[in-house]
Amino acid sequence: MRQIRVLLAVFCAGVYGLALPLIVAARSLPEFTGLVEAYGPAVVNISTKQAKSVERRHPGFSVPDLPEGSPLNDFFRHFFGEEGEVPDDEIQARSLGSGFVVSADGYVLTNAHVVEGADEIIVRTSPDRREFVATLVGSDKRSDIALLKMEGKDLPLVKIGSAKDLKVGEWVLAIGSPFGFEHSATAGIVSALGRSLPSENYVPFIQTDVAINPGNSGGPLLTSMARWWG
Repeated sequence: MRQIRVLLAVFCAGVYGLALPLIVAARSLPEFTGLVEAYGPAVVNISTKQAKSVERRHPGFSVPDLPEGSPLNDFFRHFFGEEGEVPDDEIQARSLGSGFVVSADGYVLTNAHVVEGADEIIVRTSPDRREFVATLVGSDKRSDIALLKMEGKDLPLVKIGSAKDLKVGEWVLAIGSPFGFEHSATAGIVSALGRSLPSENYVPFIQTDVAINPGNSGGPLLTSMARWWG
């Protein structure tokens, strides 16, 4: 019986020793609620409108050779045009992305590809869902950054940190509008620093495993301070 008690005591000590690092690790996990509360209101939803001329065709269809003066000639030409062409239509192409306010008077950073070719840029704030028509101040395609200006006063803003202080393995948080779901937060770590795209000259991008979906583009990547997410 004494031998069993000794073994039981050793076993319990081993379990305790195993559980202690797990408890310490759990306590060291990051807490993101403060970042969301502090910087979430400064993250905006961006949509654009662009007029495009589209020519619709009916492949393989041609106007039949009908007798001159046949009423069907006018019918086919009205609906299918000559050789299956239909007059051009003007449509509105919409782009959806994110951005964040960097000055209290309404300057907003986003990705250049989010607003590329836009005829109209609409910025919607969160959580009050106010809409503003913004103007494009400038953009840089190589670094994929664009600066917008909307009317505003005393707006919540994101403080931009320094990438030189960022470390691989550091926890980071992204806030944006994936698939149009505004004010969505996802977390991960910094996977690598100083990355560049194969088709471009060197641009030091941040690589991360944070879940990013269409619509997140242009939103901030947050640690203790906000840093640009491309």
